[in-house]
Amino acid sequence: MPKLIPAAERIVLARNLIQKAREFPIPAELGRNNLSYIAGVRDLLRQARDLVKFIPQTAGVSTEMKEDVKKIYEEIEGANRDILGRIDQVPR
Repeated sequence: MPKLIPAAERIVLARNLIQKAREFPIPAELGRNNLSYIAGVRDLLRQARDLVKFIPQTAGVSTEMKEDVKKIYEEIEGANRDILGRIDQVPR
């Protein structure tokens, strides 16, 4: 049976995954257009989203925690735009 992770720790882990996605190494060939790079970044962002997905529906969660989850979702969308939104701008 998997170990239960407290909500506060899930938020910290999600932020760490977002940071990992931002620092994901860009491959030398094809740069940001490399499909494995795109898949790696999206996988890290998906993992971050999955960690906090059910926190707002959990009983006993504070309003502050729910606001943190909203901020995490905004950070994920911002990271997605920042990292993958620039793909078209890379010279070929």
